[in-house]
Amino acid sequence: QVQLVESGGGSVQAGGSLRLSCAASASVYRSGGYMAWFRQAAGKEREGVAAIGRIRGGTYYGDSVKGRVTISQDSTVNTAYLQMNDLKPEDTAMYYCAASSGAVGPPHLDPRNYDYWGQGTQVTVSS
Repeated sequence: QVQLVESGGGSVQAGGSLRLSCAASASVYRSGGYMAWFRQAAGKEREGVAAIGRIRGGTYYGDSVKGRVTISQDSTVNTAYLQMNDLKPEDTAMYYCAASSGAVGPPHLDPRNYDYWGQGTQVTVSS
């Protein structure tokens, strides 16, 4: 059974930084596919933040976060990360980790391409 467990969320002031972690079941990193971060603010649709290929490490970013976030992973510990800098109040949302069961074609930040989801971690940015 695939499990994804997010951590690292919290409350920060605008301009601050947070690093989110997503611990995945070992089976996730035994196969190709993508890890991704999505977010959903109250009353809004789920939005793709970043994605990374589990084998080759290719990355994709949402337009609203480009230049401020970095997705990375450590396959030795089955964990994906999201480093977020220069946080803004509009970044406030529940952040979800997701994993695909196989190859993902464009758009890499379409939530329909992902099969497994974590429970989410809340990020709140105050002005």
